[in-house]
Amino acid sequence: MNKGLIVVIDDEEDILELLEYNIQKEGFDVVGFLNTENVERFLDEEDVDLMIVDRNLPGVEGSEFVKRMRDKGCQVPVIFLTAKVDNHDKLEGFEKGGDDYMTKPFVMDELLFRIKAILKRTNPVTQDVIQFRDIKINQLSKEVAVSGRLVPLTKLEMRLLIELIKNKNIVLSRDYLLEKVWEDISAYQEKTVNVAIKRLKEKIDPSKDKGYIKTVRGEGYTVC
Repeated sequence: MNKGLIVVIDDEEDILELLEYNIQKEGFDVVGFLNTENVERFLDEEDVDLMIVDRNLPGVEGSEFVKRMRDKGCQVPVIFLTAKVDNHDKLEGFEKGGDDYMTKPFVMDELLFRIKAILKRTNPVTQDVIQFRDIKINQLSKEVAVSGRLVPLTKLEMRLLIELIKNKNIVLSRDYLLEKVWEDISAYQEKTVNVAIKRLKEKIDPSKDKGYIKTVRGEGYTVC
């Protein structure tokens, strides 16, 4: 059973592979990056539960990257895993948005314990299965089925679908969806929602005969 999605950013490939291997063994999905270059886009598209971030990264220093994400409204929990060991460095890490701080060399079992402890605090218990008409969303397995057929959605698309279903028969504005699903109105445009809705419709209703999601001209979207 998938326990969540964890992003690891470390420029040492052997450490990155070690982290990916051990975290996956605990039942998590893991995506590794050697730098921060494509992480922001990934965070926009996927529902990430935790980030493990080295501070000595090429290009953008790890804590500066986290601060930038925090300034944009990103609330994904962060564990810094770094060779910067001074008390000043640790305080700086927390000040810039870290939730926990571990220094290298580290004990893998301790890191795994800290991962689970943070996720236990930050991931609220949710309804396991959401049903709407013939759409079934299993939030534990991260699976969506339409008429019994599994439909692969990105985690952003799943969040969007869940938000619409939770508010069925209510018209949700694009600004509301940007705030609730993308968690940042200022960084995106309304067309971002339009494109995501179009892709979601194509996946859950390819024949266009079920009309799960309706566009209300000048207002937004609703499911009914």
